Amino acid sequence: MSQRIYLVIMDETDEAKAALRFAARRAVRTIGAVHILALVPQQEFVAFGGVQATIEEEARDRAEVLAMTAAGSLASESGLTPVIAVRQGDGPKVVREYLAEHPEISALVLGASGGNNPGPLVTHFAGIAGQLPCPLMIVPGALPDEEVDRFS
Repeated sequence: MSQRIYLVIMDETDEAKAALRFAARRAVRTIGAVHILALVPQQEFVAFGGVQATIEEEARDRAEVLAMTAAGSLASESGLTPVIAVRQGDGPKVVREYLAEHPEISALVLGASGGNNPGPLVTHFAGIAGQLPCPLMIVPGALPDEEVDRFS
């Protein structure tokens, strides 16, 4: 049996943290692994190239720190060492490209925010779930850790 690999899209939101917690617990229970993909949003165009480069570098640095922090928390809580990737661009497109590059991924795990808008990635991927190369798992971001643990 091949190893189950869970892809989590990481950002600074509570729902991303809930998705990471869920994926880590599933990976531990299934002797699997976790990939963390941190997205660097496409930056607005600035007329001065040097300013643009600095803005893009700062955004990438923030995403890298976020991914490394999440990886450290994951390792200390579960003993798992995740694969980390940081990519810039349109979120849904970057995720689809990552999935195409990594056919070994068993599930895409996203956290949904509360309210009427679950978030742009959840909205996008729920709408094309039947076209994905793996199952889509959506974790309610407002769930307390105890509930995430119970469901994972």
